[in-house]
Amino acid sequence: MRNFFAIICAAVLLMAGCGSGGQQGVDKTGSNFSGKEVQLGMLAPLNSDEISFEGVLMTIEEKSGIKDTHRRPKFYDNLKTMQMGLDAGTIEEVSLYSTVAKYIIATNNKYEIVPDNALEKIRYSFCFAVRKDDTELKAELDKAVADMKADGTLDKLVNEYITDVKSDNVPRVEIPMIDGAPTIKVGITGDLPPLDLILPDGTPAGFNTAMLAEVARRINRNIELVHIETGARAAALTSKLIDVVFWAVVPFGNDDIPKDIDKPAGLELSTPYFTDNVAHIKLKSTK
Repeated sequence: MRNFFAIICAAVLLMAGCGSGGQQGVDKTGSNFSGKEVQLGMLAPLNSDEISFEGVLMTIEEKSGIKDTHRRPKFYDNLKTMQMGLDAGTIEEVSLYSTVAKYIIATNNKYEIVPDNALEKIRYSFCFAVRKDDTELKAELDKAVADMKADGTLDKLVNEYITDVKSDNVPRVEIPMIDGAPTIKVGITGDLPPLDLILPDGTPAGFNTAMLAEVARRINRNIELVHIETGARAAALTSKLIDVVFWAVVPFGNDDIPKDIDKPAGLELSTPYFTDNVAHIKLKSTK
């Protein structure tokens, strides 16, 4: 497994801020936060900046009747750095997929779910991303996902790796090696348990990797995992450092979120294989 983040971070800075927080800053007047604004940590999407996405959040808040709180997004390239920001008070909340948020809460008692959060109505579908001209690979991925839905394999993986998973025992996954089969390089983030996870010893684990292992069998290709930061996914794909981004998302059932939020020009997304709501976590109140 290789990590190309150091090579391409400079390119990503132009796209997603490389975890720097972009245009948003911290109030230096004695408090990190001003008025009724909440600084919200988010993993950097592939096709939006903080200012644009703040407009999306404002629209959703207004339609939900929220008048007393506004969340301002601050983009990060990985979950670890975002949690450090939450612990340090740079941000007040972290936006995650519900499955990941529940895992974080179960494994760390200093966090809690933000209750009555209107943004939890946001829902995303997970997909593979490939280069637009790689039509054969996209067709293979689409067929594999469709077949796994049809024969019940996908539901089985969801139950084993998400629904029934124990927070202290995310199953390891063995990626098959097929003699004589071509190899594709797949970029994964590796830090979104129990979805996309690389254990400290370098072993793949979790639902996304199990999904990927099954897809590899079905399309008869070997997989080389490439550990990549969230914000670096598109740059790695378009520069051909990798062949597939695993994962990218599309909004599900919400027209206020741009459909191409994780789909820059030159990329195509596969048939979705999993859907999850958004949840926010915060530090537990000490009062």
